[in-house]
Amino acid sequence: MRSFALLLCTLFTAPLWAQSAIAPTARLDAATVPQPEGWADDLALTIPEDLNPDPNILEINLEAVIRDMEIMPGKLTPVWTYNGVLPGPLIKVKVGDRVIVHFKNSLPEDTSIHWHGLRISNDMDGVPGFTMDPVRPQEEFTYDFVVPDAGTFWYHPHVDNSAAQMGWGLYGPLIVEDPNEPQGLGDELILVFSDMSLNPDGQFEPADSGGSAGNLFGREGTVLLVNGKVQPTLKVRQGKPQRWRIINATRSRYYTLRYKRAPLVKLGGDGGLAARPETVDEIKLVPSERLDLVFTPPDAPGTLSPFRWYATNRGYGSTYYRVPEDILLIQTVDAPPVQAAPVPAVLRQIEPIDLSHATEREINLTIAFDRNKKVVMGINGIPNERAVPVMVKVGDTEIWTIRNDTDFSHPFHMHGYFFQVLDDERIPQWKDSVDVPFKSSLRIAVHFDGRPGMWMYHCHILDHAEAGMMGHIHVMPAD
Repeated sequence: MRSFALLLCTLFTAPLWAQSAIAPTARLDAATVPQPEGWADDLALTIPEDLNPDPNILEINLEAVIRDMEIMPGKLTPVWTYNGVLPGPLIKVKVGDRVIVHFKNSLPEDTSIHWHGLRISNDMDGVPGFTMDPVRPQEEFTYDFVVPDAGTFWYHPHVDNSAAQMGWGLYGPLIVEDPNEPQGLGDELILVFSDMSLNPDGQFEPADSGGSAGNLFGREGTVLLVNGKVQPTLKVRQGKPQRWRIINATRSRYYTLRYKRAPLVKLGGDGGLAARPETVDEIKLVPSERLDLVFTPPDAPGTLSPFRWYATNRGYGSTYYRVPEDILLIQTVDAPPVQAAPVPAVLRQIEPIDLSHATEREINLTIAFDRNKKVVMGINGIPNERAVPVMVKVGDTEIWTIRNDTDFSHPFHMHGYFFQVLDDERIPQWKDSVDVPFKSSLRIAVHFDGRPGMWMYHCHILDHAEAGMMGHIHVMPAD
């Protein structure tokens, strides 16, 4: 009798959503309820003013400028920024839009903007010495291009000192939407992962810290950031999906990420949606790579748990004495759980590149030491400053076997073109950045579909690129 009375008491005092655990009912449809109020306020990005009334043109001002910011509590850091914010302003357009950026350099040294992953004309790629002159201090340059592809992209400098400039804060997100892609994948959240090397006073460690050893290992920051903040909080509702667009904007850090081994549904990345989704319990993201995924919060209301970074085995010493780090706090609000519809089984049709007339080429990523024990990296044993360009013509198709016999993994990035990884176990998708693990090789196919000019390819551990692991492709007009 006493047990029956306790049950009645529980039923009449517990909130309705909690009673469902005793008397199961159908969950609310996730599509009919919003995200929690202020769910992503802690992760908000700056939206630049559009100077052009045409809905198909985004025209903005962008200034590279140093601003003091409180990255560490009570300490001011002289952050290198775009428009005084970290990360830089969110550039968000749709496929086919024109983008006009009036760029001013208010830094004490040369810089540029590279539009990472965009298949745009060569003169807009932002690589001094190959596609343009550097933008010198107090000078201006106007970037003007049309975006042809949907996807998650970003922008950053591409000068001799770009590793340091990025490490000091020069990076920003660029999203190109496609109104024809599947709907209902979740409310969008853009997450820019980065890190900074700061001393206890909040000042930057020397850009060349560690000397040759720093070049060899790649310099990872001491402070991990998400959208420019340390351990920001994201509010979620159990069962209410979110579409995360993640950008790895670090100079050398690999990200292995997990949330309690909860399922994460990968949608694609660099060049937009993949052919189909893939459910995993952890993700890996190499420097410069992007990933779209659906995160469906699994925790009971009232839970606060961290989304964690784990060390990735990217070569000798890369996991020694490394412990997981909390990078994002997930707060599940006190609200009834909801039920979301499954992600579509097919996201996009991606035709394989026609390889019937492809030319085979081998690209070796190499590391050596000169007579002074200085690290010298290169492509096929040749550092960038002595490299001879790969010669192709518009309309050519090539298969590159990228070999990495070194002791360190390398994220390979190609400017100006998407490629496909030739691996039957991978879900078809368009890429511009891919990991080449140590002591391994992979094959990619690329069709040089236009945009003649000189294009770069390199390791996107930027310390490696600046140590010589960079080459260029001279795409000539078709006959």
